[in-house]
Amino acid sequence: QVQLVESGGGLVQAGESLRLSCTASGSTFSLNVMGWYRQAPGKQREMVADISSGVTNYRDSVKGRFTIYRDYALNTVYLQMNSLKPEDTAVYYCNAKQYTINYWGKGTLVTVSS
Repeated sequence: QVQLVESGGGLVQAGESLRLSCTASGSTFSLNVMGWYRQAPGKQREMVADISSGVTNYRDSVKGRFTIYRDYALNTVYLQMNSLKPEDTAVYYCNAKQYTINYWGKGTLVTVSS
């Protein structure tokens, strides 16, 4: 089993920055992919960014503004979010994949005011 704990959400104004953190604990061997998803009210959960063996992947709407990186020693994945927009408002969930198993954090709320 793997536990994921997110932190770093909050309320910011448009144009400001936030950094989300997600720390994995438990059986963290072979967590081959870690990433961030988000879900806005009334919308489906969507992938924001993920990282696997140093290769990153972003949804188009966050490219150039968000950066994902991973600290293997700390079992932590980060999402640096710059130039935030009101449409980035959502609950952000950490995700980790171990072989065919998906693990999820409980989520952290990001609210961007205009």
